[in-house]
Amino acid sequence: MRKVNGKLVSEQRNYNVLTVAQAKKIAKSWLREMELEHALLFGLPEVDDRYHYWRVPLLHPATEEKIGEVVIDARTSLVLEGKSTAQDVLEARLLGRKKNLKVHKCEKTYKISSLRNTVGLGDCEVLLQEMPAESVDLIFTSPPYYNARPEYTDYVTYEEYLLKIRKVIQSVHRVLNEGHFFAMNSAPVLVRRARRSESSRRIGVTFDIHRIFIEEGFDFIDDIIWVKPEGAGWATGRGRRFAADRNPLQYKAVPVTEYVMVYRKHTDILIDWHIRNHPDPKTVKASRVPENYERTNVWKIHPANHPDHPAVFPLELAEKVITYYSFKNDVVLDPFAGIGTVGRAAAKSGRRFVLFENNPNYVEIIRKDVGKWLGKGVEDVLWLNCKPVDSSEYLV
Repeated sequence: MRKVNGKLVSEQRNYNVLTVAQAKKIAKSWLREMELEHALLFGLPEVDDRYHYWRVPLLHPATEEKIGEVVIDARTSLVLEGKSTAQDVLEARLLGRKKNLKVHKCEKTYKISSLRNTVGLGDCEVLLQEMPAESVDLIFTSPPYYNARPEYTDYVTYEEYLLKIRKVIQSVHRVLNEGHFFAMNSAPVLVRRARRSESSRRIGVTFDIHRIFIEEGFDFIDDIIWVKPEGAGWATGRGRRFAADRNPLQYKAVPVTEYVMVYRKHTDILIDWHIRNHPDPKTVKASRVPENYERTNVWKIHPANHPDHPAVFPLELAEKVITYYSFKNDVVLDPFAGIGTVGRAAAKSGRRFVLFENNPNYVEIIRKDVGKWLGKGVEDVLWLNCKPVDSSEYLV
């Protein structure tokens, strides 16, 4: 099995199924139920870490030709019957029959989440482990910047920062419904020089995170460029030296853009399936995007600010993402909730929200504001690791 930095890929991903021997044992147990345990040979199992599967090849005992495979969820150790070769197909291939084979497809139904509006205080990686699988319909978040300002000093190295992002994306993959979307707002960051003899360093965070998404079982859908008004990026200091004397080689563009990168949890289901199979056609109709939607991937939106948070994103940005990538009454998750902009936008757009934030000061701001979003609906909010809001003032 492939190793990276001395560790098996399965160990790096913290899978439950770690070794070839374990994968074969699970596959053998599955074949035993079909009474095919002794009728087939195993090829070499391999980890498909893009989708978090183990694939165990099944070989014809006489020709050693591959005639099927067992697909195992590497995280849960369960055989994925809808993706594994069906019993009747295996039996037909063992007998040399090649025509009129019927492959059983797993019947899928549209899942409506039962989650209610939720606010949780704590590390999102931990809180996500307590959520039901496939219980979220959309994720929109903006993770903390990597040491771009003095306020952000949680990570000793950039590699440590990326590892944290990877772990959150892995955890989110489990709770996101199949074929649904994850949008992340991010931007390159400037690491200022420590002394005049050094150069500052700009890191393309967005592009490193893109690679992680692809490796963790997401398909790339859109790169939306959020453009701020001219002059909005002047505070970063980039471009000032060049503006003074305009010498070649010193040119640095003033950044006035950020990215909203949109990914879809990998699936064979077409997007139209979600529209056709939604159990409430009235909800689908009510969720139609208004005519004044963004027609290109360049969105011009004024930035936002807040006296108690150094880097909030605009409510308008959250509203657009939620409107374009979810139905009404869907559950929208923000694992790095900050002061709750996504929750406010979700409530305003007729969606439910799940907000996780590890800064108690920001959670306190959410507690003070959530009644303005929900009115008397605040009494139904689930509070995790934090004191519920007194809903009496909203129950008029």
